[in-house]
Amino acid sequence: MSMMQEFKEFAMKGNVMDLAVGVIIGGAFGKIVESVVADLIMPVVALIMGGKLDFSGMFLVLGTVPEGVATTLDALRKAQVPVFAYGNFLTILVNFVILALIIFMMIKQVNRLKRNEPPAAPAAPPEEVLLLREIRDSLKK
Repeated sequence: MSMMQEFKEFAMKGNVMDLAVGVIIGGAFGKIVESVVADLIMPVVALIMGGKLDFSGMFLVLGTVPEGVATTLDALRKAQVPVFAYGNFLTILVNFVILALIIFMMIKQVNRLKRNEPPAAPAAPPEEVLLLREIRDSLKK
């Protein structure tokens, strides 16, 4: 068996294809969650906190800022000033918690639906088995 044929068999297995689809959908879903956090949740948090609240812009400067460099996160990073950007971490953490909560709720619903499904009827035995049973029963007589 050639290497290309082995690779083709591997790539066409159901699990590999399911994983690929899952990764692609997961990436798109991550962007949706990122938008939900940035566009829907953070403005509400800012309103509750009583002002403009943007976690991604929160940081502590750990070094000396050269003259003429603005004290924004982007400018400090470009100037290679060490910064402790905890706000960006908080934003990513909120994204993760929301994503984990949504996935948990989805899995919980799928499990609930699986429990409510009626059990599948047992599959009919193959014709060979039925014939063998008939022969067995006729020999018993």
